[in-house]
Amino acid sequence: MINLIINNLEVKAEEGWSILDTARFYGLEIPTLCYHEGLSVYGGCRLCLVEIGKGPKARLVSSCTYPVEEGLVVRTDTKRVIETRKMMIELMLSVAPNSKVIQDLASKFGVTQVRFKVRNEECILCGLCVRMCKEQMDARAIGFQYRGYKRKISTPFDIRSEECRLCGGCIYICPACQLRCQGPEAEHAVCNACLSMDPTCLDFYEELQCWMYDAGRCGTCVREKVSFPEK
Repeated sequence: MINLIINNLEVKAEEGWSILDTARFYGLEIPTLCYHEGLSVYGGCRLCLVEIGKGPKARLVSSCTYPVEEGLVVRTDTKRVIETRKMMIELMLSVAPNSKVIQDLASKFGVTQVRFKVRNEECILCGLCVRMCKEQMDARAIGFQYRGYKRKISTPFDIRSEECRLCGGCIYICPACQLRCQGPEAEHAVCNACLSMDPTCLDFYEELQCWMYDAGRCGTCVREKVSFPEK
């Protein structure tokens, strides 16, 4: 067993587990998008970022790909982590604003604007469809092409693949294929119909302080800070 600390809690993990595996085993929620049980890990969406280490040496890593280590110190909901997650959601919204999955994430994490050019490309390159086709359907009919800003997912030579059995597995798992509630002709890039209040404890403690996932949204941290200031 490997001993480590997650959110000031001493925990044990099995050899070969990732930080995400360990956090979920102990009931600590870390948001994911490109991760899916039954598929290989990819670490492309960066939503599962956590902070490891202490002080100036602390850094952000993707929890789905980072293996646990003896004595590792992990924090899952620091202000730095949450601000980075919100930035990644904002970037994904600029690419695929019609995705209900991404719109729901925006509301959950309080993303209320998109400061990037909205491209409506309807693919965030999460790779779920590629891994589904290869690993679950054993077809390998689609894959990544090119690099950088030209990167895309398609069939070889952009023609219909003879390996494709039209099973629909790629569409089933694609987060961009689930249309937002307002439909394809929505006026704004951000829906926010399910918007929640931002956690208040981040402003005072630099990380969420409650064990419940919606930590701080009741405003308790602010009231306690005002009523009972630290000496």
